[in-house]
Amino acid sequence: MTIAARDLSIRYGFFVLLVALALFFYVAQPAFLSVRSFVFVFQSVSITAILALGVTGTLVVGGFDLSIGSVAASSMMAASYAMVIWGWGTAETVLLCIGFGLLAGLLNGLIIVYGRVPDLLATLGTMFLLLGLQLVPTAGRSIARGMTLPDGTTASGSFDASFLALGRARLFDVLPVSVVVMLTLAVAIFVFLESTRWGRVMYAIGSNEQASRLAGAPVARYKIAAYMISGAFASIGGILLAARVGRGDVSSGNNLLLDAVAAALIGFAVLGAAKPNAFGTLIGALFVGMLLQGLTMMNAPYYTQDAVKGGVLVIALLFTFSLTRRAGR
Repeated sequence: MTIAARDLSIRYGFFVLLVALALFFYVAQPAFLSVRSFVFVFQSVSITAILALGVTGTLVVGGFDLSIGSVAASSMMAASYAMVIWGWGTAETVLLCIGFGLLAGLLNGLIIVYGRVPDLLATLGTMFLLLGLQLVPTAGRSIARGMTLPDGTTASGSFDASFLALGRARLFDVLPVSVVVMLTLAVAIFVFLESTRWGRVMYAIGSNEQASRLAGAPVARYKIAAYMISGAFASIGGILLAARVGRGDVSSGNNLLLDAVAAALIGFAVLGAAKPNAFGTLIGALFVGMLLQGLTMMNAPYYTQDAVKGGVLVIALLFTFSLTRRAGR
């Protein structure tokens, strides 16, 4: 392979794979390329993409957040509890959940930075802690209107229509609000990481933490901020999930972590970046959603979807990183 061909493969190979996948599903099921199908793909990956964008922030500083799924699930349960049991409105519920996500991210950052616990272990511990704590207030039951509480009373509150609109409404009867939120956050984190001094410092910390510290960068504060961003994004995902399902389902967030991590890692292969980046993460989330939508439309057994998704992830990353290493020699 010539150098020019290799460079083109590194930069655009993933997009070739994306187009080939779309054409394959189109041949198998022509309805795959319909507007309705694409809107559904965007809506189905909106929450996953938001969580993945948060993970990208921690990857940029050389970390990794395994607690995003549990933070999202806990935010969903908190939103449901606040509205159904406490009778809160939309604004205060949203603020509660985002505050919770920031607090969870702060806890992760403090444990990692000042406790010197490896990020994977720290966020794994937080993940199990939150998964357990979210079940305590309702004794492990899902939260819904009219449910019987552990003390024998009945929940009298309900979800506000304005809150449910966050997960169900569509702009101009076409674009779901959750997709608008996803795109807004994607643009915000992209601009922050690529076009601001703070973003460049975060990349520098992820590239060489010791050199950044010697250069005077407040490494501890930036790393803690990265985990707080991740926590806030995860809580927003939990809010949208609660608004979509209209209940505090204890099992709704089970697959969020794996899909979000897959999207963030696939982002490494987009345009041959070989590094965490917001644009690549968004494309990675859309790729995962398109893959699952195509398999669903082809009536592929549900138990094969994770295997196919994992295989495509391995191939995409192996292809990109192997070519990148050769190009660097």
